[in-house]
Amino acid sequence: MNSIELFAGAGGLGIGANRAGFSPQAVIEWDKHCKKTIEHNRTQMESAVAVWPEDLLSDVRDVDFSEYHGEIDFVSGGPPCQPFSNGGKHKAQADNRDMFPEAVRAIREVRPKAFLFENVRGLTRTAFRNYFEYITLQLRHPYLESKPEEDWSDHYSRLQRHHTSHSDTDGDYRLVTQVLNAADYGVPQKRERVFFVGFRADTNIEWSFPRPTHSFDALVWDQLASGQYQDRHGVLKRSLSRSNRFTSREKRINSKPETKPWVTVRDAISDLPNPRSIEANQFLNHSFQDGARSYHGHTGSPYDEPAKTLKAGVHGVPGGENMVRFVNGKVRYFSVRESARLQTFPDNYEITGSWSEAMRQLGNAVPVELARIITADIHSKLASEH
Repeated sequence: MNSIELFAGAGGLGIGANRAGFSPQAVIEWDKHCKKTIEHNRTQMESAVAVWPEDLLSDVRDVDFSEYHGEIDFVSGGPPCQPFSNGGKHKAQADNRDMFPEAVRAIREVRPKAFLFENVRGLTRTAFRNYFEYITLQLRHPYLESKPEEDWSDHYSRLQRHHTSHSDTDGDYRLVTQVLNAADYGVPQKRERVFFVGFRADTNIEWSFPRPTHSFDALVWDQLASGQYQDRHGVLKRSLSRSNRFTSREKRINSKPETKPWVTVRDAISDLPNPRSIEANQFLNHSFQDGARSYHGHTGSPYDEPAKTLKAGVHGVPGGENMVRFVNGKVRYFSVRESARLQTFPDNYEITGSWSEAMRQLGNAVPVELARIITADIHSKLASEH
């Protein structure tokens, strides 16, 4: 099935969708560093993006999407999230980096059978609630464009009246939204993001988000009740690095959970050599970054839990989220390769640029495996309708 990838970033969402069976006909990314990462990997044998189009489109605002009308099954992307991020300036619709209007335009002009967009959980905060609802109504009725000089709140009111006064037509989309934690789907990172998934009304598809496959309770059981976690890694219980909430949670778990345990930092990176070692040269992007230190509120990710959310940051990379804390209390920055593992990128996928630039790209990325799980379910539904 043919697809278009908007706001591709370092490629996480697009790689996941490609693995799920979608074939990108256009990939759009304006950031020169992210473009360099994708273009570099596109030339590598057996790369995750080897089959992507040779020419990356740059600015979504310059693309005439009507050229793809009737040829595309699926559109996906992560519109820039800085307007809504906890670490940003919270300007929302007043921020000229808000690209949701362009995402809606793409849907209006392409009219794909389905779409998926991802953004930070901050978009669901009370302060942005009206704008969040405004986005959802635009995605449900993309053909109802804003008029010249029409304020977004006036357009919002017009969309509300339209939404409550008519039945779905072929131009409408049936939309569902949900905040997902990547750790609940086997990603070694506690990363919460909001997803928008829509199906064109005339497909008559019934769909819901895939149910979580992993859980914190299962990790607690794995480490404290069964001890299988320690057996897998050849360590003693006292040699684990984790928060105090494990012990209190154990008292409330009476039987083994049906889900799998959350994947931890140790699970994800323990087979990699120390980034200071000579052996580290065998892996892409696996070099030591000096300068990590721990202080109150800046303690890093416990080795035996999923990592904290990797972040890009407005004024550089905040090291608290991008450090690992070992059992002995020592901390160091994750290497770029370790961070790519936490975002489930393949080991042969190189993130180009300096450490801080590569970490910015990874901090803005969608975990590949989470993207694959969701888009595979969408692909399956679309395939069943053929």
